[in-house]
Amino acid sequence: MQEDQQSPFQVIHEPFTPLEAITEAKRCLHCKVPQCRKGCPIGNNIPDFIHQLSKGNFGEAMNVINEISNLPAICGRVCPHEKQCQGSCVLGKKGEPIQIGRLESFVADFDTEMNLTREKLPQKTRGRIAVIGSGPAGLTVAGDLARQGFGVTIFEGQDEPGGVLMYGIPEYRLPKQVVRNEIKKIEALGVEFRTGCMVGHNDMTVDSIFSDGYDAIFIGTGTALPQTVDTKGARLNGVIQSIHLLHQVAAYNEGATIRSRVPVRDGERVGVIGGGNVAMDAARTCIRLGADVTVIYRKTQADMPAIEREYTEAVEEGVKFLWQTQATEFIGDARGRLKEVRLVSPDGERTEPFDRIFLAIGSRPANRIVSTTEGIDVDEKGYVITTERPYGMTTRRGVFAGGDVVHRPQTVVLAMKAAKQVAEGIAQYVDAVKLLEHVNANVTK
Repeated sequence: MQEDQQSPFQVIHEPFTPLEAITEAKRCLHCKVPQCRKGCPIGNNIPDFIHQLSKGNFGEAMNVINEISNLPAICGRVCPHEKQCQGSCVLGKKGEPIQIGRLESFVADFDTEMNLTREKLPQKTRGRIAVIGSGPAGLTVAGDLARQGFGVTIFEGQDEPGGVLMYGIPEYRLPKQVVRNEIKKIEALGVEFRTGCMVGHNDMTVDSIFSDGYDAIFIGTGTALPQTVDTKGARLNGVIQSIHLLHQVAAYNEGATIRSRVPVRDGERVGVIGGGNVAMDAARTCIRLGADVTVIYRKTQADMPAIEREYTEAVEEGVKFLWQTQATEFIGDARGRLKEVRLVSPDGERTEPFDRIFLAIGSRPANRIVSTTEGIDVDEKGYVITTERPYGMTTRRGVFAGGDVVHRPQTVVLAMKAAKQVAEGIAQYVDAVKLLEHVNANVTK
């Protein structure tokens, strides 16, 4: 792709230089009770890595981060820091919290560029684990278990691993090369990736994976199916799922498809229905494609689940918002193409012209794995039911699940938090099973 085609999607927050990172790290007060660490869902040792960074010990800072996180370059870019670690920083009372996310991504990027990390890894003799899905949850489980001496294989249906990190988050927020670099680090832990392997299709099932000798299986397939609406006219040409837009734009930015396959044209009037991060991603993506964009949200700004930073930057970029407004009908022309939308708000009912509407109203799990496997129970909405002990195990022995497929769609770091707990449950389960097998073998001698 030509440079002028890429420019609208260039990264909007430039990374720190080494001098900027060290200077920022030196501002840290090293609180006796670090609120920043309490604010981090996975409990990153933030003061320690910042302390090492402030002394210029980049490699040691990376070692501290690696104790907890498998995806620091990603978390540093896409986590809602203002609600978590950074939002808990005591310096925030003066309006100048430590920029923890930028420091985390700086350390991870520097480590990648200089190839610093050399972890001492145990032999993979503790058991064999299969991970289905390579999004945040799957990568976290794989990384944690590989570091603990398990042999891990990730089965990914797409041609390239990464899941939502690769196909669902726009380039300007999370460059695809950053995702690839993090995956290479997971691979360096001894994790095997098998791409183009869609579990639940053809002859590849949970049962076939167990028959290959795996001790446990983790399902981390996320919520791949978008929610639909029953609004009149929802099947018109021009009413599209936001996730389809984001996938096509990702492919276009990678040079894998042509511009005409991206379902937005320069100058079009575009509406985005929803108030979450996907809605913000879709709206800001359409702005970069030259559209006139309005977000239609049924509640108020205060109710939006989207990260506040994403909302404020969307406004700065020219996205408009209609609050407490619902689309009650999509109206088409004689060719069956969308031309306007009937809207209802506290001010009454009206119609407004739109060339395209993108739906960003949530997602749900696919059922291909559950439907091809005996014994895995789900709730009424298709989310996998798991136990507390061992944590994350489904109603099928040895099959675990975590992330969005269990806990509903969440942020990257919350999916990681759940996955880390499940990794502990898997390790406990496999160790217990092998111990019991050892005892029984000795008894029968």
